[in-house]
Amino acid sequence: MSSTTSSPAFSIAPTLLPPPRTLPPTSAVYAALLRADLTTQWRNRRASLMVILLPAIILVSWKGLIERVGGPFVLANCITIGLNAIGLMGYSNSIARDREKEIFQRLRVAPAPNWTIMASRLTVQLIMIAILTIVIFVVGYQYDHISLNISGYVAGFLMAIVGGAVYLALGQMIVGRLKNPETVNATSRLVYIAFIMIGMFGELGMLGDFIDKAVKYSPYGTVKSIVSGALTPGAWTAQTTIALLVTLGYTAVFAFLGIRWFKWSNK
Repeated sequence: MSSTTSSPAFSIAPTLLPPPRTLPPTSAVYAALLRADLTTQWRNRRASLMVILLPAIILVSWKGLIERVGGPFVLANCITIGLNAIGLMGYSNSIARDREKEIFQRLRVAPAPNWTIMASRLTVQLIMIAILTIVIFVVGYQYDHISLNISGYVAGFLMAIVGGAVYLALGQMIVGRLKNPETVNATSRLVYIAFIMIGMFGELGMLGDFIDKAVKYSPYGTVKSIVSGALTPGAWTAQTTIALLVTLGYTAVFAFLGIRWFKWSNK
């Protein structure tokens, strides 16, 4: 007598797994952030207009100084004043407000590298620097009749970008060290006024020899020197090269401290 044993049959249903999550490319994330930051900048266009309007008004009011100190000197000072406003008044305060509203905390949850968050904001400020420089060139040519050759305009534009990086890095250092938006605003205004008053009048020789020499190696003086030297490439000297190296040194130090001290949240 034989017995037949049969093993039970099991049916295994296929397990449905969710499709793997694909992260958007970094370029697409950066483009989206840049569009959002440009939209915000456009909505705050009145503040942006004031940043550009102030150096333009100074340029118009200094028309009588052109024959005495030269057109490139006047243009360089007005561009430097505008770069101060963009880096200290615009960039640092906008970063402080976004941090206070916890915008950075929400953005960091998104699948985006942290560097893209700051890179989009810096790109907007670089666009502002480009617009400011072009406006100063146009006003200087149309109203003050300051005419430069093509190489002067191109070199001056590039040096304005280099000089603007100093004040963006300085603004980053201020907002990195200070957390309270009101304190950031007050500090940036104080530094801005100090640079403008001491730098502008010191460059004109109104504050004595000691201040005049100190201003030349301040962030205001070195930026003014490289922009002025670039506007007239034939007048570029070894002293201007030293000013360029000092400017790059300021940028490196301010950026290093600003990145090291920066916190994404006030908490």
